[in-house]
Amino acid sequence: MRYPQGGGLTAERRTFRQHIRMQAAELFALGHDNAAVAKQLRVSVRSVQRWHQAWEHGGTSALESKGPASRPKLSEALFEVLEQELAKGPVAHGWPDQTWTLTRIKTLIGRRFHKSMTLSAIAQMLHRHGFSHQVPARRALERDEEAVTGWVKETWPQVEGPWRRSGPGSASKTKPASR
Repeated sequence: MRYPQGGGLTAERRTFRQHIRMQAAELFALGHDNAAVAKQLRVSVRSVQRWHQAWEHGGTSALESKGPASRPKLSEALFEVLEQELAKGPVAHGWPDQTWTLTRIKTLIGRRFHKSMTLSAIAQMLHRHGFSHQVPARRALERDEEAVTGWVKETWPQVEGPWRRSGPGSASKTKPASR
């Protein structure tokens, strides 16, 4: 992805670039050539050529920002509907437990809005609207802290296994028997 922040320029950067294009329009009106405009505004000559062509065909309004490059798949109104559906819980939508996963949300979006989104796009959309990872808001009332602590100290080390081998090892990447 070109921009690590989520696929596009921020509103401030779009405004800044539009300001530069408007300065170029003023210079075009004064009769400056493309190379002089590019040098003065410290941009590429090719960009100035594109701007000049757009300015000749559509005037200054042709150089205005057209908004973010990628529009969200779900509008704010549709996202509010999605929020209401998520609040009902997964069981209300036919899943056996109360756990929302990205795959389940993708299925819900497909069923409810007839739109297809990637899992990463769904995760970014949810994060933008203040949702976090799947972490319970509170601990279960039935949770037994002593049992959890005992399991972590006694059972987990047996399941995890030792970090090192008990016997002598070899630095060779091939098996000793294959030599």
